[in-house]
Amino acid sequence: MGKLVILRHGESQWNLENRFTGWVDVDLSGKGLDEAKAAGHLLRSLQIEFHHTYTSVLKRAIRTHFLALEAMDRLWYPVTRTWRFNERHYGSLQGLNKEETAKQYGDAQVKIWRRSYETLPPVLDAASPMNPARDPRYKLLGLEHPPLAESLKTTIERVMPVWNEELAPRLTRNENLLVVAHGNSLRGLVKHIKGLTPEEVLELNIPTGKPWIFEFDSSLQLEQDSYLET
Repeated sequence: MGKLVILRHGESQWNLENRFTGWVDVDLSGKGLDEAKAAGHLLRSLQIEFHHTYTSVLKRAIRTHFLALEAMDRLWYPVTRTWRFNERHYGSLQGLNKEETAKQYGDAQVKIWRRSYETLPPVLDAASPMNPARDPRYKLLGLEHPPLAESLKTTIERVMPVWNEELAPRLTRNENLLVVAHGNSLRGLVKHIKGLTPEEVLELNIPTGKPWIFEFDSSLQLEQDSYLET
């Protein structure tokens, strides 16, 4: 059975500034660049070849993927980029500082928006320049109605077709796979793989730039998982 490695992108500039990011195409910070390269060196030490790799269509994941593969001397690995691995869409919260938002709306309300499994954040105004319908990449990708806000539940629901149609079949064919994506889309994969409840996945935090490897038995049941360490 193939191995799966997931990697959350390196720290982004808005991670550094403590802002809600979502589908806004923010780049890596200086620390994030270093994290991506360090992740590549860890993956190189793993001494396995990846048959296929995946990213979102957001540059912080794409750049992390590139820098990691560059550190591995494996820029030639095949890659699929899909919006389904994008970060959760945080609606009109995108761009706002998290602490300032908590002062405006209260800690309890912001915690519900951030940590509830099914509750949507405030929906983004369709006239906003941050509306992904205005972004040419989604038109080219055939996404006719991109979201204006997502809960963790709806984020996970749009990730699962990639698992069912791409990752699971490849793993059963003994292919090793690398997925470089975002905290919430990767939480969706982990929820399924580890059989987490909605309550358990809410407590799951995936650090930036730290590869996490999963190994499976012949029935694609999880045998063991661990973060790669220096």
